[in-house]
Amino acid sequence: MSADLPPSLAAALRPALPELTDAIIAAIGAEVPAYARPLEGPFGRALRVGVRTALARFVDGIQDPASEDPDARRLYVELGRAEFRGGRSLDALLSAYRIGARLAWERFVAAGEAAGHEPATLYRLASAIFSYIDGISADSVEGFAQERAETEGERQRRRRALARLLARDDVPVEEVHDLARLAGWARPAAVAALVIGGPANGDAAAGGEPLEADRLASRLGGDAIAAVDGSTAVAWLPDPEAPGRRAQLAAALEGTPAALGPAVALPRAAHSLARARAAHALMLEGRLPDAPVVAADDHLCELMLHGGDTTLAADLAARVLAPLGELRPKAAVRLRETLRAWLDHPGQVQAVAERLHVHPQTVRYRVAQLRELFGDTLDDPDARFELALALRSQPE
Repeated sequence: MSADLPPSLAAALRPALPELTDAIIAAIGAEVPAYARPLEGPFGRALRVGVRTALARFVDGIQDPASEDPDARRLYVELGRAEFRGGRSLDALLSAYRIGARLAWERFVAAGEAAGHEPATLYRLASAIFSYIDGISADSVEGFAQERAETEGERQRRRRALARLLARDDVPVEEVHDLARLAGWARPAAVAALVIGGPANGDAAAGGEPLEADRLASRLGGDAIAAVDGSTAVAWLPDPEAPGRRAQLAAALEGTPAALGPAVALPRAAHSLARARAAHALMLEGRLPDAPVVAADDHLCELMLHGGDTTLAADLAARVLAPLGELRPKAAVRLRETLRAWLDHPGQVQAVAERLHVHPQTVRYRVAQLRELFGDTLDDPDARFELALALRSQPE
């Protein structure tokens, strides 16, 4: 740093240090708006120690260029950290360093001239001062970046933990509120679960990249939080019904399969997740229409039939559709199609014929066959409802 400066220069500069320290502290308070307050307490003490240490370290480096003080560097790193913790940018601290460099140059030149040092030596002194301040500034920038990364990392860790906590239905609401506060997540009036990913993508999200909670939450926007579980992720969306939100989600997911649960109050978050998981599973099975984001509440009938105990639907179909089991396979398929169309368009021969692409007389013939098989069941409302459910519980 100061290897090309004569060691005798240090003796000329050292007497100026106490007064220079006071002048720099006063100038910082007057010229840096963020520090325009009494420089007292922990911050004021740290700033005074920082200025005093910086000046002493610089002069020591002139007297002995090989001298090193590892604690001094840690001090400037910590000053950078303190700026982030104080909610300030680095602009104020770096401005303070520049003010210190300017005043040090002015006072040191005067002291050097008074001691009889040559102008060329004083020019090198100026270069050394500003190089030294650049090094201190770099230390504080590093400290600021470290504190920001650690703070942001802790914030994201807590948000991931909160996303996992919301998935449980046995957690006191106070625990959710406490973790939300620590995670810096403003508790919404309503929240909806979004289940993302699946076998279609292996262990990857859109673009072939692994699902990663923090990046996913950032893409979804709207203060979403997320957690990853294997090949799927669960995100929690405040205000999921906001105008344009569905389109925003679809764009963010870029083709990754996703199912959206209903918007619910925060204490019922697990209810939204259960419904989203059920819809997501049916979507991957191909039982729900292909869409950028499948909304579970748009498919409540399918969820009733397939989202819980699937043996119930199978048993219902086996019982109420038993008469079709007596037919040859091709005949059974034709009458099954006709029965569903007839139940969807009761008494409308022409509509059924158009749906099946057959002649109306063919419809009448098949309906007569169905009446022979099912008897008065076709005219009973409850029985017709059971038949319709059974037909929809099986692939067409």
